[in-house]
Amino acid sequence: MAKIAPSVLAADFARLGEEIADCDRCGVDLLHLDIMDGHFVPNISYGPSIVKTINKLTDRFLDVHLMLSEPEKYFEAFQKAGADSITFHIEVHPDPRDLAMRLREMGLKPGISLNPDAKPESVIPYLDFFDLLLVMSVFPGFGGQSFIESTLDTVRTARKYIDERGLTTEIEVDGGVGPENADRVVEAGADILVMGTAFFRHDDRMGLTKMVQEL
Repeated sequence: MAKIAPSVLAADFARLGEEIADCDRCGVDLLHLDIMDGHFVPNISYGPSIVKTINKLTDRFLDVHLMLSEPEKYFEAFQKAGADSITFHIEVHPDPRDLAMRLREMGLKPGISLNPDAKPESVIPYLDFFDLLLVMSVFPGFGGQSFIESTLDTVRTARKYIDERGLTTEIEVDGGVGPENADRVVEAGADILVMGTAFFRHDDRMGLTKMVQEL
């Protein structure tokens, strides 16, 4: 069974309470929260105050993705806001072990992410330290992009490494994932599918949720 993680950035923020309640109604597994600083990626999203608001609206697991040049400066702020896991990028911290241990000491699940043009070998040696590997299947910054097929090779490589070593690290895929390719992403080895526009613009969110969870 796969998990579905709606990306709240694609929700209607004028109706945020209703959108989060609808995620709960649909039985989604977790909520994915994209934090962008305008430096590491060419866009700005929201900060700890919105995460805190979302945390008040739901008991779902909050999966916080820090697309920041200096993510470690904000670990505590997002922890206090209600994050359950925090993911940062290998591109800004090529040796992420110390930060992984720091997050774990804070009671958070540590995650590491890589962009579509990064080689899986850049993160493979560190997966023992992380609960989550987030494979970006588009270049981060904007929603609605097309899925980059070559990232499935990264998923397969990571899946093989994790399984061979008996690790519990989950693989999450984010970017251009929707009902038309969800099965292929799961077949490649993904555990969690992040869906932004594909979820929040879907006519049958509950049906989509059940479809993913049955993969």
